Amino acid sequence: MAISSKSAAKRLRNSVKSNLRNRARKSEFKTLEKSFRAAVAAGEKETAVELHNKCCSKVDKAVKAGTFHANKAANKKSQFDKLLAGMQA
Repeated sequence: MAISSKSAAKRLRNSVKSNLRNRARKSEFKTLEKSFRAAVAAGEKETAVELHNKCCSKVDKAVKAGTFHANKAANKKSQFDKLLAGMQA
């Protein structure tokens, strides 16, 4: 489809940039989440606590930037807390 106005062209450029930023942010979070879950499964307590803090921080920053919805962040943080609590029990 042809872009018929300057504002539409600019909007397209900005959405492409935003899409790339969001994909990078999501990918980075998923990698961190996998590392955290692996540490919990392996029983590495210190590593898991450190990664838990990083994951929670990363998800909060993604919400602030508009990549994730606030409810998704709350659900993820709750999952992380449960995993960590189960490991310490």
